Amino acid sequence: KAVGRVLFEQVCRVINLLEVDYFGLEYADSTGTKYWLDYEKPMCRQMGLSMVAPVMDFCVKFYTPDPAQLEEEFTRYLFSLQIKRDLSLGILQCSDPTAALLASYIVQASCGDYVPEDYPDHSYLSTYKFVPHQNKELEIKIMDNHKKHVGQSPAESDLNLLETARRCELYGIRMTAAKDNDGLPLNLSVAHMGVIVFQNTTKINTFSWAKIRKLSFKRRKFLIKLHPEGYGYYKETVEFFFESRNECKNFWKKCIENHAFFRCTEVKKTPRQKTRLFSRGSSFRYSGRTQKQIVEYVRENYVKRQPFQRSTSLRLPSRSSVGTSDDEEAERMPAAEASASATPAALSEPSSPRREAGRESTAPRAPAEPGGAATPSQDTDDNVSHDSYRLEEGDSSLAAAPPGSPIAIDLHSPPPPPSPSSTRERTPHRAENGIGVVAQRGQQLRLSDDVSATSGIGQSSPPQDHGRDATMGDLSSSASRLDSSATDVRRKKYPCEKAYFIAKELLMAERTYKKDLEVIVMWFRERMEKGHVEGAPTETLSLLFSLLSPLYKLHCCLLLDLEQRLAAWEGKPIPTSYSNVQGIGGLLLDYLHMVELYERYMDKLPRVLERLWSSCCHSGAFEDAYRDFELQGECYLPLAAFLLHPVHRPLQLCGLVERLHGSYESNHSDKNSCSDVLHKLKRFTNSHKEATHKLENQVKMMELQRDLMGLDNLVQPGREFVREGCLQKLSRKGYQQRMFFLFSDVLIYASRASGPRLQFKVHGQLPLQSLMVEETEPKVEAAFRFTIYAGNRALMVAAGSEEERQRWMKDLSDCIELARDHKDTGLFYSSLKSCNSSDERLDRAPPESPAGGKWTGQPAQHSNTALHLCWHRNTSIGRQQHQQAFLHYLSGYLLRKFKNSSGWQKLWVVFTNFCLFFYKSFQESAPLASLPLLGYTVTVPGPDDNMSKEFVFKLQYRNHVYFFRAESEYAFDRWMEVISSAAVKKLN
Repeated sequence: KAVGRVLFEQVCRVINLLEVDYFGLEYADSTGTKYWLDYEKPMCRQMGLSMVAPVMDFCVKFYTPDPAQLEEEFTRYLFSLQIKRDLSLGILQCSDPTAALLASYIVQASCGDYVPEDYPDHSYLSTYKFVPHQNKELEIKIMDNHKKHVGQSPAESDLNLLETARRCELYGIRMTAAKDNDGLPLNLSVAHMGVIVFQNTTKINTFSWAKIRKLSFKRRKFLIKLHPEGYGYYKETVEFFFESRNECKNFWKKCIENHAFFRCTEVKKTPRQKTRLFSRGSSFRYSGRTQKQIVEYVRENYVKRQPFQRSTSLRLPSRSSVGTSDDEEAERMPAAEASASATPAALSEPSSPRREAGRESTAPRAPAEPGGAATPSQDTDDNVSHDSYRLEEGDSSLAAAPPGSPIAIDLHSPPPPPSPSSTRERTPHRAENGIGVVAQRGQQLRLSDDVSATSGIGQSSPPQDHGRDATMGDLSSSASRLDSSATDVRRKKYPCEKAYFIAKELLMAERTYKKDLEVIVMWFRERMEKGHVEGAPTETLSLLFSLLSPLYKLHCCLLLDLEQRLAAWEGKPIPTSYSNVQGIGGLLLDYLHMVELYERYMDKLPRVLERLWSSCCHSGAFEDAYRDFELQGECYLPLAAFLLHPVHRPLQLCGLVERLHGSYESNHSDKNSCSDVLHKLKRFTNSHKEATHKLENQVKMMELQRDLMGLDNLVQPGREFVREGCLQKLSRKGYQQRMFFLFSDVLIYASRASGPRLQFKVHGQLPLQSLMVEETEPKVEAAFRFTIYAGNRALMVAAGSEEERQRWMKDLSDCIELARDHKDTGLFYSSLKSCNSSDERLDRAPPESPAGGKWTGQPAQHSNTALHLCWHRNTSIGRQQHQQAFLHYLSGYLLRKFKNSSGWQKLWVVFTNFCLFFYKSFQESAPLASLPLLGYTVTVPGPDDNMSKEFVFKLQYRNHVYFFRAESEYAFDRWMEVISSAAVKKLN
């Protein structure tokens, strides 16, 4: 008759666990349905628990999106055991390379370093089950990865295992079978970012906590009530049906607990209702601590822990004496602690107080920012459901609980698995909502934007936040963390003239450009040459690599010379071979023969693009290889975008040299050299302006063709892209979100299709010659309406703002007028199915690959492309905005302010393609996270922001706010300039 809490607390005492709230006791009823032990109910009244033979499992209940928030090594060890179990049972599904990497960390933690004498082949792994489909090939991959982990302690391996696992789309996912209104079988799951909908194992929708107003259930019906405004979903209430009332209520309870744990600052302890004759519904509420509370509790109650004994289930008897003993492994501190201990305490602000095993930390802890308590309250005013839970949130600013965002996928790609060289530093955290997992296609840390999704980062996702909801949070302390006061003390004295900062911008841009070239000349080349891809256009690829390799070598030399020139400028010692250092203009003049290489590249690129596109259309194997490469962490943009970077590099150089030339005095020794360089660069860019625009249009059309279903031959000579974006189209179900694509001769509209990729099914194409457009009177449900007339049809659409409406109407009017003046274009319009009412709903069947390739459960594209951002931010992007974004290519170090402390985090930041990409340093090849900037405003902090530092700018999208700090006034002005020019919203 004791309540469940008594049993759970006794279990935690036995194993000496401090961070108890991440875990729970799980049991199954006679039908196999899994339940969590209710701590407030007596054991005899637990739903579905057999009192004859009660069996429970101690499991992870709340999978944190940021494993670095786990304070104790023992907690991380328990999490790693859970990941090991999920992987072996097939619950955590992932690609073979990721599974092999995860298994290799398990082996490293259990067996220690790889020793060739003890493990001559993969057979030492055969007796252990890592994944259900384990075979010889996978074991060889595990062994290859195991070799790379030499020197990692068990604690390091655990952390790397968790960091890699949390980037997987199905990390922490427990699916529950349900059906929608039409009886379509689905799987529902709840996680830190919200409620996720799957079709089989393919994610098709995410309802982030920010979207949800209330969760209810009535018998077998589960209802998600959404905020009606601003989220682009045509229903205010979404319904799902379970097999039984118990299953429905069980899932509802899991949703309540996840929301309270991850999103609330604290939960009020309200006693349950006593039994009444007429009950108004379930009084269940989460009764534990929130993640914010458990983090603060552990930090305040930390004591030195005794070493714990790790499981020896995977320990091999043939272990060489080279490895460490069990006790030594248990006592060895993680790499994050080791690296932190080597740094003066005054300069470090650890994201979590992981104390060293031999001493307690004496560094002062930054106070957390005050946050309003977000206390869910029982709802009694809903006459539709008897059991409901209203989602009310205050300051949900936990690093691990990213603020919800309107984005239902992770807009940030997850970063690649940590390399052996980086394991001595702390692994990056998953971001909060806003920046989001990069990414994270393939693997990435999503700073999920509203993430996201990761995974985002919906905000969390991504990330990562779809998600990492893509969605920016606490990028981990893998990047240096600086105490603000210490930063000022240690700030180095650099030259203060403007020319120095312009030269430094040039150097940083060269570093990023070199990395972008490596994506093609190194990573893509290696994939194509070693993969022996069937149907690959060998001659075309050879031509591409032969065009870019000389450019890559030349820019490597230029980068080295720039580094030495800047070092001399800063007064640092340089090699004697560079003793006669010339000015930046003179240096660039020596490299000006690069324009010949660029001219050759631009002449050949159209043919290269055509053949690559043709090969993707006709060879499923090459298309799969092409997409697989785009999932890699290094390829943080669509591959075609990297092919365009050399096209725009002369334009970017021209702008930098022009600023440098203008900063010099008239008698400066380098001014004449700058003038010569500027003259030649302008002559080159002016003569290739038309070719540049054609290449931009060609790449854009190719990318759109990949994302549109049901329309062939989109790419045609003479057809130009004008605008893409999201509008609300009036249909029988009311206003529904649609993507519209305006070209020089046709207007196309489409709805989102289900499937692993964010694709759109075309519903109609309207030749512009017969169109008319006019403004329409506003209504309550659609304030910014306008009507498109096409013959005897009228499309009533609504934009998200007056500014958006005017953009669409102007572009439509201009294109219609031009199309009528050029009637004999000879363009071909593909035939489409008639757009009846059945076409006006989202497709429910997974799409087939247009090239015959197989779709997998992994996202097959980047989630931070312009198309994705327009869909999730309910906005549009025009041709001029794209062209402007190509010119704004900025890199450099920024300090990002932590949300819950006064500290700052140093990150290498790259701005390109409407996104900020975040790296630990410029040497890293894959971003930790990304923050798409469409819809953001960039301003200087106001009085209410309490910001005392210089050179700080503020990024804000709805309730997502980030502060970044530049190193100089010049850098501050440049970041403000490029961000405000590329973001849809202007600088306030």
